[in-house]
Amino acid sequence: MTLKLEGRLTGPWVGELAHLWEQTSPQRAGRKIALDLRATTFADAGGIRVLRSIYSQTGATLLTATPWTQYLAEEIARTAAETNEEK
Repeated sequence: MTLKLEGRLTGPWVGELAHLWEQTSPQRAGRKIALDLRATTFADAGGIRVLRSIYSQTGATLLTATPWTQYLAEEIARTAAETNEEK
């Protein structure tokens, strides 16, 4: 299952992604998840928090294409690892 994100993940779009994930996650039934960040142009702290949560729950593959999306993927993975270490 691939969740493809495009544009800016900020404001109401953060809530929309969180809502989508709440509806989708029970249906994934153990299937692998990919977060396609290649067309993402910005993510605020709330957006990163939701992406980190999805990543932490699933171990999703993070698909990137630009320096910005590579940075975003690294930030998601790094902060998820730090959060897991605190538990």
